[in-house]
Amino acid sequence: MMPPPVRAAPNAVPASASRVAGRREPTTGGPWPRPAPDGAVGSRRPVACRPPAAPRRALNGLLRQELTGSSVLRFPRRELVYSRYGTNGGPAEDASLYIVESGYIKLVTPSRDGKECLLGIFAGGDVIGEISLGDSERYECAMTMTPAVVRRMPRAGLMAMLDSPGVREEFIRYLGQRLLEQQQLITDFVTADSEHRFAAILLHLSRKIGTRTGAMLAIDARITQEEFAAMVGTTRSRIGLFLKHFVEAGLVCKGGRGTIAVDDAAVKRYLELC
Repeated sequence: MMPPPVRAAPNAVPASASRVAGRREPTTGGPWPRPAPDGAVGSRRPVACRPPAAPRRALNGLLRQELTGSSVLRFPRRELVYSRYGTNGGPAEDASLYIVESGYIKLVTPSRDGKECLLGIFAGGDVIGEISLGDSERYECAMTMTPAVVRRMPRAGLMAMLDSPGVREEFIRYLGQRLLEQQQLITDFVTADSEHRFAAILLHLSRKIGTRTGAMLAIDARITQEEFAAMVGTTRSRIGLFLKHFVEAGLVCKGGRGTIAVDDAAVKRYLELC
């Protein structure tokens, strides 16, 4: 006689969800993934976690003290702050540095097949547009995700400020920070799958623009699954699947209006142990 088929419990999490999200029974300190044994399938090197943006904040403070010849610009939601293209369709002629006063701004660049690559999300206190200060043309466009206020500083004014004590050192430190972030991003793309890239981006964004509420960092900016997909380099459907797994594992909580909160300590353990 054939044994009766084994049926899963109605509320059981699929095996794939347990493997991908690292589901674990709640314990003191919250759920986190169980590390795979050495040599087992799914074992991988830890994904680098980006450091806090202290150099960016320090530079912003110095720039505010030394600002001359800058102008304040206000933009509605989904408005271009600057573009890689000029008015005649050629390279942009704007060689300015921008300080985000309030709101959220994303940097995007189109790929050859027309898809949008989201390079980063920036909030109040961040500095953007520094690529144009060199001899190279702009590679990206800056677009507001919410109503935003920015301060634009022409290149000539910034170059004069770099002669001031402390400003030059902080600007070099800031450029080093940005270079480190880009190197870690490239490392993630080469060594991690899309699920772990998404977790690393959630950790980075929550620590950069999140507001601490207990163990969670709440990201009040509404970031769509399409935008996450453009950052991770995957599809919207896979972002939805990963997000579902992270919520089941207790790494992420969903809020109202499409906002999320991230347990940064648990996500960090997840990246280190998987």
